[in-house]
This record gives sequence, C-alpha cells and structure tokens, in this order.
Amino acid sequence: MRHYIRFVSTLSRIAGVFSALLLLAAVLVVTHMVFVRYVLNGSTIWQTEFVTYSLVAATFLGSGYVLLLKGHVNVDVLVNAARPGVRRALQLLSTLLCLCFCLLLGYAGWRFFHSAWAGKWKTDTVWAIPLWIPLLPLPLGMLILFLQYLAELLRLVSSRDEARP
Repeated sequence: MRHYIRFVSTLSRIAGVFSALLLLAAVLVVTHMVFVRYVLNGSTIWQTEFVTYSLVAATFLGSGYVLLLKGHVNVDVLVNAARPGVRRALQLLSTLLCLCFCLLLGYAGWRFFHSAWAGKWKTDTVWAIPLWIPLLPLPLGMLILFLQYLAELLRLVSSRDEARP
C-alpha cells in the first residue's frame, strides 16, 4: 500500500511539473502573440488556440498534484467542528463521492476523446489540429486525480490518526 501511495504521489508530482511547464509555455506564447500583433503588426493564427488548450490541459493534468498538496478549495466548517469519529466519516464520504465524480467525468471525457480519435475530428480553425489532442487531458487528468483520491482513501483508512490536514 505504501508503494502505491508513493507511486501515485510521484505520478501526481510529474503531472504537476508538466502542468507548470504548460503554464509557462502559455505565458511565453501570449508574450509572443502580443509582440507579433502589436509591434510587428502581424497576424496570429495558432497562439490563442494553443494558449486555451494548454491552460485547460494544465488545469486537468495538475489536479492530482493540487490534491496531493491539499490545495483544492473546500468548505470545512462542519468537518472542523465535528468530533474525530464524525470527522473521519465525513472525510471518507467526501473522498468516496470525489472518486465517483472522477469516474463519471473521466468516462465521459474518454468517450469524447475516443470519438474524436476514431472520427479523425479536427478543430474548425485555421490551425486545424486533431481534436483528440486537446481532449486527452480530461480523461488523463481525471485518471490521475482518481488515483490520487484512492491514495488519500488508503491513507485515511490505514491510519488510526486523523487524515492529513
């Protein structure tokens, strides 16, 4: 179990680094776009689409890393006010609900990705990239998030103490 938790934590960290690199690439492309458009009076074709897709990909792919760091927004007024036994039950329930959410969103994302792959869909823009490329981060990110929630569930179930804050 510790090996699984360590593996998923490493996977989430790798995805977090990749997400950070996507964010950096988006910033550099926006800088390039502004320079080309306003200094050189040139047209920009692919930059807006790249930035949009890279920001969405960074969001989904980095979600497991954010969970690892406990960075997701949560309302914990009731959890903090509850007794330890109730607190643990609420944490278990919320983790199980999050696992279900990840499964549902990941499945829907996978179906959409597969349709784009099988149908050879392309974007309706001048760039016309294959649509499966910007659709892949949704099921992949949900898989990483699911695995990280499963690691959190295992950590919660295996410890006698409170779950990590």
